[in-house]
Amino acid sequence: MKENIQPLNPIAFTLGPIQVHWYGIIIGSGLALALFLAIREGNRRGLPKDTFADLMLWAIPIAIISARIYYVIFEWKYYAQHPSEIPAIWNGGIAIHGALIGSVITTYVFAKKRGVSFWKITDIAAPSLILGQAIGRWGNFMNQEAHGGEVTRSFLENLHLPNFIINQMYINGTYYHPTFLYESVWDFIGFILLILLRRVNLRRGELFLSYVIWYSVGRFFVEGMRTDSLMLTSTLRMAQMISIVLVIGAVAILLIRRKKNLSEERYLDQSIS
Repeated sequence: MKENIQPLNPIAFTLGPIQVHWYGIIIGSGLALALFLAIREGNRRGLPKDTFADLMLWAIPIAIISARIYYVIFEWKYYAQHPSEIPAIWNGGIAIHGALIGSVITTYVFAKKRGVSFWKITDIAAPSLILGQAIGRWGNFMNQEAHGGEVTRSFLENLHLPNFIINQMYINGTYYHPTFLYESVWDFIGFILLILLRRVNLRRGELFLSYVIWYSVGRFFVEGMRTDSLMLTSTLRMAQMISIVLVIGAVAILLIRRKKNLSEERYLDQSIS
């Protein structure tokens, strides 16, 4: 027998014919906070004042577009039949790995043109980035997406979750793992760890590489619980494969940069290039 539980309204408010979704508000709030923290830290670390503001003018739209393109590519069977839905990101369907690819490429080109160290920019941005991701996962919560497999209400209650989360995980008569929450908590912990690693004064580039490793490890395990994954094979999820590649790649880059003395400068150094 189905319980009479109403989900939270994914629409925050309407402006005439325009519906403003919580998904967009939450994602936008995460981006705004991430940008604010990156600008403040960039100023402390001696970057030109408008570096991150100028970078975000390019990185944010490119990241959103690349995140959507990534998702659509792996769900092409559906979108080929429903092309009008391709721009509808307010309904969900953006892939964080696509956003990361787009934003990292944009940052690399931007850094080259400005004569600023790519590694310094990414080190400064790393804690802000993972915090924005932690906040953004709550957009999935409002859309009742990015959840895991079936569970019981008692299982969720044993996790000591508030009722509003438990009730929102009740979808079409079934309770599901709140995998959005698992990843959000992992990312919040990662944010704290990266802030602490700043004080260790790692070599340049290593804070960003630490972010890549931390996020990818968590994403690998959380992705394995999800029911809406983009699949590479019948058993391997695309996000898991990319997470493995990113961990191996980040560790390899870190070791190579140390072995070849490519990372003598430290995070707290004030030099720009």
